[in-house]
Order: sequence, then C-alpha cells, then structure tokens
Amino acid sequence: MNQWRNFKEGLWNSEINVSDFIKRNYTPYFGDSDFLQGTTERTTSVRKKVEELLIEENNKGGVLNIDTDHVSSILSHKPGYVDKEKDIIVGLQTDEPLKRAVNPFAGYRNAVQACQAYGYEIGENINNEFKYRTTHNTGVFRVYTETMRKARHAGVLTGLPDAYARGRIIGDYRRIALYGMDYLVKERALDKKRISERDMDASTIQLIEDIEKQLEFMKQLVEMAKEYGCDITRPADNAHEAIQWLYFGYLGAVKEQNGAANSIGRISSFIDIYIQRDIEEGALDELHAQELIDDLVIKMRLVRHLRTPEYNSLFAGDPVWVTCSLAGMCDDGTTLVTKTCYRFLQTLYNLGPSAEPNITVLWSQNLPEPFKKFCAKVSIDTDSIQYENDDVMRKDFGDDYSIACCVSAMKTGKQMQFFGARCNLAKVLLMALNGGKDEIYGEQIAPEGKIFEEEVLDYEQVLEAFKYYAAWMAKLYVNTMNVIHYMHDRYAYERLMMSLHDVEPERLMAFGISGLSVLTDSLSAIKYAKVKAIKDERGIIVDFETEGDFPKYGNDDDRVDSIAKWITEFFYAELCKTKAYRGAKHTLSILTITSNVVYGSKTGATPDGRKKGEPFAPGANPMHGRDKEGALSSLNSVAKICYDCCQDGISNTFSITPDTLGDSDETRVQNLVDVLDGYFVQDAHHLNVNVLNRQKLIDAMNDPTLYPSLTIRVSGYAVNFNKLTKDKQLEVISRTFHEKM
Repeated sequence: MNQWRNFKEGLWNSEINVSDFIKRNYTPYFGDSDFLQGTTERTTSVRKKVEELLIEENNKGGVLNIDTDHVSSILSHKPGYVDKEKDIIVGLQTDEPLKRAVNPFAGYRNAVQACQAYGYEIGENINNEFKYRTTHNTGVFRVYTETMRKARHAGVLTGLPDAYARGRIIGDYRRIALYGMDYLVKERALDKKRISERDMDASTIQLIEDIEKQLEFMKQLVEMAKEYGCDITRPADNAHEAIQWLYFGYLGAVKEQNGAANSIGRISSFIDIYIQRDIEEGALDELHAQELIDDLVIKMRLVRHLRTPEYNSLFAGDPVWVTCSLAGMCDDGTTLVTKTCYRFLQTLYNLGPSAEPNITVLWSQNLPEPFKKFCAKVSIDTDSIQYENDDVMRKDFGDDYSIACCVSAMKTGKQMQFFGARCNLAKVLLMALNGGKDEIYGEQIAPEGKIFEEEVLDYEQVLEAFKYYAAWMAKLYVNTMNVIHYMHDRYAYERLMMSLHDVEPERLMAFGISGLSVLTDSLSAIKYAKVKAIKDERGIIVDFETEGDFPKYGNDDDRVDSIAKWITEFFYAELCKTKAYRGAKHTLSILTITSNVVYGSKTGATPDGRKKGEPFAPGANPMHGRDKEGALSSLNSVAKICYDCCQDGISNTFSITPDTLGDSDETRVQNLVDVLDGYFVQDAHHLNVNVLNRQKLIDAMNDPTLYPSLTIRVSGYAVNFNKLTKDKQLEVISRTFHEKM
C-alpha cells in the first residue's frame, strides 16, 4: 500500500503488531533540544481562544455548559471545533469546546446529581431512555452484601468504581493509523468466527457478545470520522493523518466512556515515524511538525467529564488523566527517545504548563543524557512531569507498555485493567484494636473480636490482630471488586476501547492501599515507644498517648522502613488468595490521588500521633514533616518498597526548593538528573517532581490571580493549584518541602 511506502517490513505486515512496526522503523534521537520550535501564528490564535474559554469555564464554577438532552456516545453529537478554520487535529466530545455530556450508563442517579450540582436538570429524552434501563450502579447494589455496604460507608473500602465508570483502560489507538479500520474490523470478525467454534460455556458466550458489541462501535467510529470529512477505513498516509486517526480512536473512547484515567497511551515514537518520513519527503518542516503536536495537545487539554462534587472531593482539580507516556528503552538496549518525545515536552512551553495531558517520562539509566537534562529543565520550569522507572517495569511489561491514570503499567493493547480504588489500612488497624468495630460509628463491620483491654499496647498482640483483620479485609475487597466489574462488563462495557485490544487480553485487577505511612509509623510507635489506648464511653479505642520516641518512615531507617515493606507484601499475598473475576491477575498500588484528605477525614486518631480527621500523606509518601533527614533519605525509604508486589504502582510525590537543588540553572538541572538516577537505580518505581517554595503556594492560595496557571504534581498527576479546594490546598502546603539534600 502507498500508505506504507518506505516502511521496513516485518511481522507487523502479517499480524496486528504495532510494537514490531515501531522497532523496525523509528529513529532514535541522541541530540539536544536545539531543533525545537515555538508556536506558529495559527497555534497562538487557537491557544488564545482556548484560554478565553478556560477563564469563562472557571468563572462559571468549573463547568462551562452541559448538554442534558443527549446521552453521550460516539455518534451522539454533531462535529465540534475550537476554530473550524484553524483546527488541524479535529474533534471534540460534543459539538462545542468544554461542553460536557451526560453519560449515565455507570450510574443514572450519579448523572442526575452531577447535573443538579451545576444548576442543570436531566432532559426528558435521557429520563425516558433510562427509566427502565439497568445501570452498572444499580446492578452492583443489587448484589452487594450488607458487609460490603458497611465497609463502603465507613470508608474502609473507598473510592470504589461502583457509581461511576471504572476507567484505566488504554486502547491501542495507533492500530487505527497503521492498519485502518476496515482491516481491524475484518480481523475482529475472524476472531469471533474462531471463538464461536468453542464449547458455549459462560466465558465463551460472554466473549462472543463482547466482540459483537465491539464490532458495532468500530463501525460507529468510522461514521464519526466521516462526519469530520476523514476516511479512517484505510491506513494513515502522512503524519497529520496518523495523529488524526489515532486521536479519533481516543476521542471515540472518551465519548463512549467517562471513566477516570482513560489514557492515550504511548504514541510519541509511533508518531515520530510518520513525521520523520514526511520531513524526508519534503512534505513537512520542523515548525509544522511541532504545530501538529501542539494542536493534538490542545485537544487533549479540552477533554472533560461530568462529575459530582463527591467525586471531585476524592479526585480534586477536575482531572481526566490523559496520560501520555514518553521515552523508555527497547529490550535490545536501544533508546526509544525520539524528536517527538521532545516535541511533547515542548508543548509545556509553547502552550504553557498544564495538568493535561499527564506527561509521564519512562526513565532509564541509559536514556541519552541530553534528554535527561531537558526533562529536568522542564520539571524545574513547569512542575508538570512525572517519572516512572522503565528499567523496573520493562522486566514485566516488555518495551511497549503504557501508563494508565497515574502510575499503572499495562502492555499496550494486550492487557486491560479492572480498577479497584483503595483499602484504608490505617482504619483496618483501628478495627483490629476494636474487635472489628469502626472507630467512628461504633458499627460492627468485621467479625467480632477482642477489644484491646491492656493499658499499654503489646506489639506482637497488635500485629497478630492486624494480620487477622487485614486478611479478612483482603478477601472482602476482592469479592467487592468482583461484583463491581461483573456488573460493569454487563451494563457499561467499554466497547470501542476493548476493540483496540487483542481479542483475549490479559486482565489485571488493581487494588490499592491508602494510609501506608500512617499504619507504618503507628506500628513503629507501638513497637519502639509506649502507646496507651484511650477509650470513649462506648468502650471503643478512639485516641492514644505515646511516651518516648520511635523511628519514623522517611528517614532511611530500616527499623521502620522494613515495616512498610512488610505491610505491602503481606497484604498483596492475602489479596492473591481470593480468585479475581475473569481470571484477572491481582496487582496492588500505593496511590491516593488527592483522596488522602478524604480518607483522613474518615479515620480516627492513630497511634503515630495523627489526630482524628487529619489528612494522610499522599501515596507512599512519609507523613508530612516526619522525613527530617533530607531529600535523599526520604527517597531511600520509599525505594525500599518492592515493585514486584506493587505492580499497579508506588506513588511518591517529591517537593524540593530551588535553592536546595543548586544556585544556578545548570547546577539544578544536573542535580535533579542525579537525584532521579540515584532514586531509580534502587529499583524505585515513581516520582512526581515539584521544584518550588512553599511561600509561592501560600501566595497563590491567598491571591489566585498571582499565578493563574500554576501547575503542581499532587499524587500521580498534575493539577492547576487554583482548581483545588481550600482543604486540598492547605494539605499540599503542609507537605514536606525539602530544604536539604
């Protein structure tokens, strides 16, 4: 085909294999950033229009407009543009930029409440359509046991995707550009024919129905592209079409599903192949190559979903996590850094810092030094990048994985994830001390056990009680997730996204821990100090008195760091004892997003000295202000947690003052590169990087006009600081800002 002219042939010619195509055709780049270009006049004009819309959206309380008359789907809205005459990459979720659509499949009541929160009412058309329709949320609560409901209400299991779409599924959108939809539809139809020859047991019947749903939406995607004047039945002919084709795939996915963290995947090296060919053919120059990437990123920044205030309290700042993964290495030791990796980072200068897309650099010790330094410079200038350890992830996921949400790796198009929110392990400890009762409501949630009567808590006895209740909780957690994902597949299945996977992908079920540092320090206090339990009039332990000091997580002290390591390994092993839905592989994360504030508000006082209702630390971070030995000691503590049992990710958000990094721009860049290398060489997994002073955040909180576009990394993602609620801003300000290495 002409569309494949000058491409080197390989396995990708005879099977769907984008990874093979990339390895045979991409051009590694070892140089610096000198080739990069600024914005064109066209981009500047479009950017200005978008900025005006964003100001208007902010002035209207965060939601510019809602279409309450149509259920969001691939063909639900007429074509939308930012500027029809100037858009290069076309396509919006609705017919107008920033207009949000209603997607009630995961939960109708949730959609109604989201509309009402912003002064809208669901239209009669949607009302009638869902009057007799079962949603995912309805199905889940039909099956939930009384104990599952209690655990959810108390906040022991929290952030569950039982009232909203689960998200964290990454379609391989590159397939559309490389092969065209006609070929993909034909291959999926052949998959159906092959699978239909099996015995018709429940799993086969479910899979065949899934495939039929996929085929329906693959055809609808072709129709959507036609409405924009594009023929995606065939492969892309040039860089513009390659970007447009894969973006159409992503656009169709987020029109159909409003799940959190439906990331765009790992697209930079793929796109670079087309850009490089166009440049060699004389059809494109560097300025307009950058313009293509700028325009794609503008469209990513406009993705919006309709959320309730309760959702926003968990995941603050209106994130959608359009995570875009850059760089990394091939299995053969060749870098996957291309010029287009640089071009994506350049958008943070051309378009200004932004939370979206959630740019994730896959860091390796062997990345080219100029690229490492450019990443460090961009981090220092914008606070808009996160880093994940490619050398660790590549061992398990190969060299063609993508990151979903914040920190979750998946083989692109070959694995999918059942998102599982988090278990509040700090509350599990309190439950263990109170014989299975919740410390806030006094309700018996877990099996009744001994309430600790001893004045001074005995470490070995506490540990045994915790192990019993944590094991019980792990079983409940897996079974709760099984209910949720069975119902989501039944009533809110991701038809388009799953059509861009292998027909029988490996499934991962992602569980999570919150309160790790609280639990770790609490156990350390009981072990090394003298902790007395204080009961209220109900006979429930609600507070603690601690005499003496104890080692605190975050200071590179093995006495306490080993406790954190043990907790994750023990809880993961307990999760794995209960079979997951559809044969999914259990994975675990230490990730709270911004939910650490909400989780803390639902948790009583803990033995580490944290008071009732106070926020947790984010992710795997040490508690605020307790990591007193400096930046490197804090990083060393987190690095001890084993990725093998936390393959859904170990989130660490790191803030350091500019002066601590050095007294010149060049020194700061080199020192940040050294910090990243030193952290990741220990097999650490993830690092958010903020380089700023606490006072800047205080000033921004007191006067948002001072820094209207201030972007910070919070816990696996970036957010515009001004979009955080006051309690979230205060929590971020209270975090450790390292002032010594």
